Amino acid sequence: MPSEAFEHTAAGALLLCRAEPDVVEPSARLLREQMLLAPAGREWSVLVPEGKPWVRGDEPVDRVLTGWATALAVGSTWPVLALWWDSDRSGCTLAAGFRRTVEYVWLANGTPVGEDEALRTFAARLGLDPVLDMQPLEALGRPDTESDARARLLGLLAVLARAGVTLPSGLGPGEPADRLRAVARVVPGVREVEWSGWRDVVRAELDVVERGPFGPWLRGPRARALAVAQMAAGLPLTAWAVRRRSGGWAVAGALLLVHGALGLAYDRVRAADAGSGRG
Repeated sequence: MPSEAFEHTAAGALLLCRAEPDVVEPSARLLREQMLLAPAGREWSVLVPEGKPWVRGDEPVDRVLTGWATALAVGSTWPVLALWWDSDRSGCTLAAGFRRTVEYVWLANGTPVGEDEALRTFAARLGLDPVLDMQPLEALGRPDTESDARARLLGLLAVLARAGVTLPSGLGPGEPADRLRAVARVVPGVREVEWSGWRDVVRAELDVVERGPFGPWLRGPRARALAVAQMAAGLPLTAWAVRRRSGGWAVAGALLLVHGALGLAYDRVRAADAGSGRG
């Protein structure tokens, strides 16, 4: 039967990134939030928030996590999956680049309130098997009196295990944020992620991108076109977020503007270096 304990559990959240910690860290710093970053399986990392902005602010945990996931994904080549829960609901939000975020929600007693299409989109964007993985995913969208909200998220993690996700012991759905933070601090390979100033963060992020498959996009016409597109998308998103007082979405909009501005500046600097023989 569904556990009563989960219904009274304080809110908590995890961010799963499909990239190694070295790749995730520069983007995570741009969130300007203190977090703990640890390996979470083959080519996966997990971010554990050290703070609880959903407690001190006006936004619920799901909206905060959606903003963070979107902000991480817009300037990256890897998807971000946010897992969150509170006393009433649990859910997951998938962000990937400029694509529309996809969310699925369960009530505390495990009742699904999402759309089947969202689960299919999850599978497609994460590269899951359309047959073997879709069957258990579709089961998560059907009524089940034996599964509460925590069991639903554990079922999702079981599917993701086939894609390489392995959360460190003790980091799991249903745990309050304070316990998640305490557990994460002793995970082997954990590192603290905090704001260290624009110069250090931007330098680290550009180094990562230059070494990756998007390196050629940092210079030339493609780089300028991408930068302009990021700024064009970031400006209205930031304005909308400010009107709605949505901190998470404001960060996403600001990051788009920053990525766009940096892209234009970087392209000019590299072009000047090349022209003077230093490239």
